[in-house]
Order: sequence, then structure tokens, then C-alpha cells
Amino acid sequence: MLTILGFTMIATFLVLIMLKKMSPIAALVLIPALFCVFVGKGAKLGDYVIDGVTSLAPTAAMLMFAIVYFGVMIDVGLFDPIVRGILKFCKADPLRIVVGTAVLAAIVSLDGDGSTTFMITVSAMYPLYKRLKMSLVVMTGVAAMANGVMNTLPWGGPTARAATALKVSASDIFVPMIPALAVGMLAVLVLSYVLGRRERKRLGVLTLDEVLVEEPTESETVLVGAGDKRARTGGPGVGNEPGVNGSSGSGTDADAELPDEDEGFQGLDPDRPTLRPKLYWFNALLTVTLLTAMIMEWLPIPVLFLLGAALALTVNFPHMPDQKARLGAHAENVLNVSGMVFAAAVFTGVLQGTGMVDHMATWLVGNIPDGMGPHMAFVTGVLSIPLTYFMSNDGFYFGIVPVLAEAGNAHGVSTLEIARASLVGQPLHMSSPLVPAVYVLVGMAKVEFGDHTRFVVKWAALTSLVVLGAGILFGII
Repeated sequence: MLTILGFTMIATFLVLIMLKKMSPIAALVLIPALFCVFVGKGAKLGDYVIDGVTSLAPTAAMLMFAIVYFGVMIDVGLFDPIVRGILKFCKADPLRIVVGTAVLAAIVSLDGDGSTTFMITVSAMYPLYKRLKMSLVVMTGVAAMANGVMNTLPWGGPTARAATALKVSASDIFVPMIPALAVGMLAVLVLSYVLGRRERKRLGVLTLDEVLVEEPTESETVLVGAGDKRARTGGPGVGNEPGVNGSSGSGTDADAELPDEDEGFQGLDPDRPTLRPKLYWFNALLTVTLLTAMIMEWLPIPVLFLLGAALALTVNFPHMPDQKARLGAHAENVLNVSGMVFAAAVFTGVLQGTGMVDHMATWLVGNIPDGMGPHMAFVTGVLSIPLTYFMSNDGFYFGIVPVLAEAGNAHGVSTLEIARASLVGQPLHMSSPLVPAVYVLVGMAKVEFGDHTRFVVKWAALTSLVVLGAGILFGII
């Protein structure tokens, strides 16, 4: 019974948000609360929610202060050289812009933090997508898939969890997987090329004079420090994807002088008053130190970002009114993301507290045919795609993978093969409604979560299958 209710609850949630019948926050809270009553454990709803909030509170704190920290770094111009390089490559060609999105997301993903990746990628590419009237779900989908492949780095989370759960070396899991993951990253780039060609066919290759035409503006300030006005740039999405360009986004000031085409389109205002060029190397050193401390685990990540945000604000904006202005500029993103995280805590709390997730996992593992025993690595790879989407990484790696490893060992399949196969689902996992970072992505890109889900699921699942196929082909899995 709990198995059926668990799958029904997840399906109900996905259908309602994809059809836009409910907002993600409302669906994350109300649907599990209703099913908790169906299960007959409504009296324990409060305990489940508190347990869920307690488990996700450090993540919410990390995201809050990470948004402030990287928002300040974007404001002061730390990432402008990277942005200029990507934009110089992209110019006003939709194909190059989509490929550039994948490349930028992959590069920034080296720090192992999805929220950081999405903040920097969206801040750099969002103005281009909006002014060219490109599909914003293409941006969020490509960024999520690139980050999902790179999320398998040993310091990214899944590999470390697999190593801990199965008591093997993280390097023994990751290093042999590099060829398969490289093929997965290549698949993301090829997909970016294909989606970029679709966008180019729909929009054409534009010149900057065509892009930077005067448009009516609203009196809303753009997020992450660009300091411009948002333009209404409604337009059709890619193919049959609805609602992907209907929300407001940022662009350059319509009254500004048009730059020469050789100068390239500036995604971030190069003359914004928040720039601190004299403090560039301080900010760079602070960021490198922060990321090093995060990778080396010198302190808990929420504490590192809390200290980093306080130090960045104090040094770059020593006057109190300026600090308040920067906090106010990023308050909307902080509130949206933290709200989503705590709403997701209700969903995960009910799933785990009622035992639904355990019954679902047991049912899936128990229905594996005996003849598939010698192929448990393949089975693990296939199961990792849906399971890491519907479950947290902690639940999958500490609850399911050990069971799969035991079943594999009974049929002569090594623990390392199971561990490597368990990484296959990460390209899809990064778009899971249970991953807090995805709310940073869709929130900053002004994309409906349902639109993002409807667009990305098929492509991310395909990327995961490519990684699995490459792993089998190379004899890694």
C-alpha cells in the first residue's frame, strides 16, 4: 500500500507542476501533507516536517549565504573576464550561445557546487537569451545536464557518498569512469549544438544592431547586479515547449548607446557602480581560498559561506548603506531558494517518515528478475536514473546502493562496478525537485519549474543512458 501511495504522490506532484495547476512550493507542501493523512499518519505530520526541515536546514543556510557571496562577487566584477570570454565566443549566434552555456556550466562545475555553477552561468547568459528572445528552458536544461555530468567529481557529492556507503576508494570509483563521463559531457555538447541549431533556425543569426533595439522597459531591477531594466521580450519557445519566454528578464538599457559589433554584447554592465577593480585580486584570492576550504572540508560548507559572505561585504562595501543595498539586491533570490528548500523538506520528510521511500525501493529491488543477477551493474545504472530523480542522493547511496551491491556480489559482480554504475543517473538528478540547487537555476532564470521539468527530463535521461552505454562499451561497468 505504501509503495503505491509513494509512487502516486510523486506522480501527482509532477503532473500538477508540469500542468501548472499548482506552484512548486504549494505542491511540495500540500500534496505530501494530504498523502500523509491518506497513509493514516496525519498526527505525525508535524514530526515529519520538523525532521525534514532539520535535515535540510544546513543546505538552506548554505544556499542563502552562497547566493549572497557569489552575488557580491558578480556585482564587484570577479567573473567579468570569464563572462567576456564566453560572450566574445558567442557573439549574437544562438548556436554559439547554447554551446557556450554548456561550456561555461561545465567549467564552473569544477568547484563541485551546483548552486555556484547555476548562479554564475545564469548571470552571464541570461541577458543574451532574453535580448535574443531565445528559449530560457534551453539555458536551464543545458546548464543542469552539464552540471549533472560534472557532479560526479569526487568532491561533488555522489562519488563520495558511494565510496562511503560501499567502503571503497573514491578515486577507484571515479578515475576509471572518466572515459564514460567524458562521453557523457560530449553528449551534452552535441545536444547543445542540436538545440542551438534549432534556435538559430527559429531566430536566425542576428547582428548586435538587430538585438539592441529599443524596447519598452519595466521598473524592476534585474537580479545579480546588472543594474539594468527588464524588457518584455515574450516569444515562442523551442519546438512545442510552451511558456519558456513569457516572463520578464534583463537586457541592456534601451536608451544606452549601441556598442560597435566588434566590442561584443556585454551580458553584465561594464560600468555598473558596484565594480571594485582595485579589489579584484583580493576577491579572487578569497574565492579560491573559500573553494579550497570547501573541497578540503576545513569547516562545514554553510559556515564557510557565512564567513565568506560577511568578509566579502565588509571589504568591498565598507559603508553600511551599501551593504544593505547589496543584501536587498539579492534578497529575492535568497527568499525564493530558501522557501523552496524548506518546502522540499516537507516532501522528503513525509516520504521518509511514513516509510514510503523504503517500500518503493524494496519493491523495485525485489522485482529484479533472478536472471539479471550477473548484470547487476547494468541494473544499478538503469535504476539510478529514476531513483536519483525521486530520491535524495543520501537516500539512494546509503539506502539502495548497498542492497544492490550485495545482490551483485552474490552473482560475482564487484562492488566497484556497482559504485560506478550508481553515478549514471546524475545528469537527471540535478533537475530533481528534491535538489535545492535547481531552484537557484529556475529562480534566477525566471523559468517555471514545470516548464524546465517537461523540457529537460527526456534529454537528461538520454544523457544518462549515453554514460551507461559508454561505461559498458569501455568495460568500466
